[in-house]
Amino acid sequence: MKKAAVFGSARPVPGEPDYEAAFQIGKLLAQRNFGVVTGGYMGTMEAVSKGASVYGGEVVGVTCEEIEKWRPIEHNAYVQHVIHCITLDERIRRLINEADAGAIALPGGIGTLAEIAMFWNHVVIHPTDIRPLVFVGDGWLQTLNAFHQYQKDHLPEELPKNITFCTSVQETLECFIS
Repeated sequence: MKKAAVFGSARPVPGEPDYEAAFQIGKLLAQRNFGVVTGGYMGTMEAVSKGASVYGGEVVGVTCEEIEKWRPIEHNAYVQHVIHCITLDERIRRLINEADAGAIALPGGIGTLAEIAMFWNHVVIHPTDIRPLVFVGDGWLQTLNAFHQYQKDHLPEELPKNITFCTSVQETLECFIS
């Protein structure tokens, strides 16, 4: 079973729109025979894990000793397989390597941005390793447009074709599996 990495914030809680959207993405991925790989903790990581687990998908959580020293927490209850890393850098590399189907970026903060940047850079320097990177929500489009505007002399004019921006859960799955 191929796995999709899903990056996103640790802050959303059940009942909030970002949590519920992440749950739906996990559910829809599992229903299409994809497993998920997340950072393994709370927020959207938990929601995606829960959605995938409840609907029969494989759930891998990539946890990290550095994070657990900073914020004492264990992986969420829906993670079936834990890959425990020592450093944050190692964790991000494992998330990318485990995501043999591609990645979905939900709204998030600096940690999510680091994961996106590493995945995107991997896509650029390994052009034969074609995996989609789907950004969900207007926030990422605005963020990356601003980055491109101020760094345009250092970036290619066009995004790689496997990078897309979506606004809805259903659209996200369509972009991811197409």
